Amino acid sequence: MNKNIDRSLRTKAYAAFAGLGLFVFCAALGAQAPAAPKYKFDPDWPKTMPNKWKIGGVTGLAVDKDDNVWVLDRPNDLRDMELKAELNPPTSACCTRPPSMIHIDKSGNVIGYFDPPQGHGMAVDAKGFVYVGNAVHGLNTVRKYDPMTGKLLAEVPRAPETQAGAPAGDDAGDAPHVPGHGGPGPGGTFPAQAAGGGRGANPEARAAVAAAAAAFVAKYPPTTPMIVGQIEEVRIDDAAHELYCSDSYLGGRVMVFDLDTFKFKRGWGAYGHKLSEITTDPKDRDYTPGGPTPKEFRGHLTLNISNDGLVYAADRAANRIIVTKKDGTFVKEIKVAEHTSGGSAGGVMFSPDKEQRILYVSDINNNTVWFLNRADGAVLGNLGSMGENGGQFFGLHMEAVDSKGNLYTGEVFNGERVQRFVPAN
Repeated sequence: MNKNIDRSLRTKAYAAFAGLGLFVFCAALGAQAPAAPKYKFDPDWPKTMPNKWKIGGVTGLAVDKDDNVWVLDRPNDLRDMELKAELNPPTSACCTRPPSMIHIDKSGNVIGYFDPPQGHGMAVDAKGFVYVGNAVHGLNTVRKYDPMTGKLLAEVPRAPETQAGAPAGDDAGDAPHVPGHGGPGPGGTFPAQAAGGGRGANPEARAAVAAAAAAFVAKYPPTTPMIVGQIEEVRIDDAAHELYCSDSYLGGRVMVFDLDTFKFKRGWGAYGHKLSEITTDPKDRDYTPGGPTPKEFRGHLTLNISNDGLVYAADRAANRIIVTKKDGTFVKEIKVAEHTSGGSAGGVMFSPDKEQRILYVSDINNNTVWFLNRADGAVLGNLGSMGENGGQFFGLHMEAVDSKGNLYTGEVFNGERVQRFVPAN
């Protein structure tokens, strides 16, 4: 063969091989996991509350279309010693009971508020209407409110009764307010003794509670197309005109309603089980941290919806996130700090990039925000630790992310508060 031709072929082969190598290298770079975001605590947000308010335990956070923040709190968490400014005459310079819904702008100023019954979980739609998981006279539902006037506009259907002997939930306490008099304090720090049927109750009492529970489930099977248990989370899918919420019934159900009519559309349990497939056997909810995950949702079920149409249901009491399609089709399971006793997988948020490559998971037991690679669930890093200094958490309960990537957090234990973290990079 002509030496010039041979040299030309070798050159082309080397070039092709080098091009292939560059392609593989670039593809590998594209497949690399994203880096964990870096944040710094913002001590200037929010500003001091007006009217000597002291925020109660934070049970809902949402960012509206203008990047302003709605805070749902539990005023009844406050105790007598925190409400002395309400007395006539006041016996201390601070504090007073706040409204349960407070609107805060990007600079940290309160720009609005209204006072619905306190509750758990909230969302804001594209038009600015506010949806709150309310506890009303001991019954739970999702209510739609006018953000300017606080007027009640609509309510998701709910069961007309609660399970006999069921323990009070996070949003219990829709009681009349007496100036200067509060409640026993925030749940979780000094938890109240569970009522009835617990360890130590006599066999007859336990049997009575079990019989009442069985009768309630028979009356309201898993397929019941309305809210039965406590509301844990509320999310809005504006494009599909749907309202998603999770109640605590039978460990948790994902429930979807029409956003205009509030008519029930569909729902599912763990691994996308149809409502008719959800079992009522308590053994299907048994779980030991670090062991096999349970067949059904176990408790404190929250959720969120990604831009690419996946539903992330965080089963806190089972240290996991179940990912499904919007019709409930199972996609995958992500375990979160699975050896945590008490539960690690709290609220789920997404990074602000279009692909939402990072999951933000609030963890009330480890008091940190986990950053997970959304593609495979791998831990990328975390933010915060237990403590009461700025930038630490004590009862980290809620989180929200705005369009600029600012992270907002809310706590429920002593020292209830909201904080903001700004991107450090």
